[in-house]
Amino acid sequence: MDSAEYEGKIASRFAAFDQDGSGYIDREDFSGAAAALLAEFGTTARSVKGQALYSGAEAFWQGMAGIADVDGDQRVSRQEFVTGAVKRLRDNPRRFAEIARPFLHALIAIVDEDGAGVTPKAAERALRVLGVAPDSAAAAAARLDGDGDGRIHEEEILAGFAAYYVTPEP
Repeated sequence: MDSAEYEGKIASRFAAFDQDGSGYIDREDFSGAAAALLAEFGTTARSVKGQALYSGAEAFWQGMAGIADVDGDQRVSRQEFVTGAVKRLRDNPRRFAEIARPFLHALIAIVDEDGAGVTPKAAERALRVLGVAPDSAAAAAARLDGDGDGRIHEEEILAGFAAYYVTPEP
C-alpha cells in the first residue's frame, strides 16, 4: 500500500471517531461514545465501571489530541487525524492502541459478562454502537478472536484496534 492509499484508509477511519458528524473529533465524541456504550450494556454512568469508561474516554481523547491536534483548538480535523496517524503512528501502530488502552480496558469490563473474555456477540454489539455497520461489525468481531477460543481478550482487542486504525492492509 503506497502512502496515498494509506492516507485514504486512515481518512476513512475518521468517521468512526466523529460520532456526532460535526466534521471534527472532540471530547464530546468520546464522552458520547461512552454514554452510548453504557446505555447499550445497561451500566449506569455513576457506577465504578461507568466512571472508568468515562475516565478511559477522557484519557483516549487526551492521547489523540496530543498526537493530532496540531493547532491546539481542542478538536481534531480530518486532515489533522490523517497527518497524526500517518506521521506519528504508521511506524508504531501499538502506540495508538496504548493511547486507547484505558478506554478499551474499561469497555471490556462492561461487555465481558462473566470475566472469561468478551464474546464475539458482545464485541459486535459494542462495534455497532460505535458506528460500525452491522455486517462489518459481525465480521470484525469474529476476526478479533485470534486464537479461536470463542472469547476475545484484551491483547486481541488492542492488536485488532491498532491494525484497523493504523496498519496498512496487504
